Amino acid sequence: MIKRALQLVEHDVVDSALRTIAFGKQGLDALDNALQNGLGDRFRNAVEIIGGIDGRVIVTGVGKSGHIGRKIAASLASTGTPAFFVHPVEANHGDLGMIATGDVVLALSWSGETAELQGIVSFTRRFSVPLIAMTAGEVSTLAREADVVLLLPKEQEACPHGLAPTTSTLMQLAMGDALAVALLEARGFSATDFRVYHPGGKLGAMLSHVSDLMHTGDRIPLVKKGVTMPDAIQELSRKRFGCVGVIDEEGCLCGVVTDGDIARHLDLDLRQTPVDDVMTTSPKTVGKETLATAAMALLNKHSIGALIVIDAERKPVGIVHFHDLLRVGVA
Repeated sequence: MIKRALQLVEHDVVDSALRTIAFGKQGLDALDNALQNGLGDRFRNAVEIIGGIDGRVIVTGVGKSGHIGRKIAASLASTGTPAFFVHPVEANHGDLGMIATGDVVLALSWSGETAELQGIVSFTRRFSVPLIAMTAGEVSTLAREADVVLLLPKEQEACPHGLAPTTSTLMQLAMGDALAVALLEARGFSATDFRVYHPGGKLGAMLSHVSDLMHTGDRIPLVKKGVTMPDAIQELSRKRFGCVGVIDEEGCLCGVVTDGDIARHLDLDLRQTPVDDVMTTSPKTVGKETLATAAMALLNKHSIGALIVIDAERKPVGIVHFHDLLRVGVA
């Protein structure tokens, strides 16, 4: 193992980072230009082929291209395009059986001459499986065999020796993300669909709906219009949400009484005061399909602790407290 002491001082390290980023920008600018001058038609063809299959996208590649390929497969799968990564070496030893009629293969190779890809390429030609190549080798073996070639511009690597894949892998990654997003948009893949594939973690929490978190039934703090404040205070204390909804004769929400409303009316004889004289008549509410992030934003904007959830007729169907949102990771 070759190990040498660092020779760079702090400002040189930053300069190196800036050069790497500059080369990356140069590569992305070249990719942008290519998409506007020829590559765009090929990209459109690739999206049409992937969008028209009944099977999966089989992503493959070796080395750094393989690592990028794994990420592309994951991005496709999480955005509604079934996909997985097959290592070409494993494919040559039995994993070709993972590829079926109805699939499409997306092969990554910067040079287009990766020997390990030969087995998969031959398999696609033999069984008429569409092959999309992502390569910079315009006249390479992979490009000649592919149905569609996503030809990447040859830009200088950030590595000073021109050896370590840096700019090239950034362009591959950007092209893969572009495919995933274009397919997502073409399918009309929604935030609700997205949550199906991301039920856990921060992302899952952000994509939760109020209906997933709200308290329902007897847990909703409610009193009828016209009752005196002691009844409202008792309900507020028992349910412990910091507020109580007020409903009219038809069961529709017409107001809400909060701890703050009570504090602002301490000059009144609350024992005899009807709830109508204390309640806020235009309370902030949400619907069941409101995203949890939107509910949290509303709570923060108006500095309130809970929201009554109503249906189309303004009848209360639940209540969500900011603690419910924090508990699942919405912040």
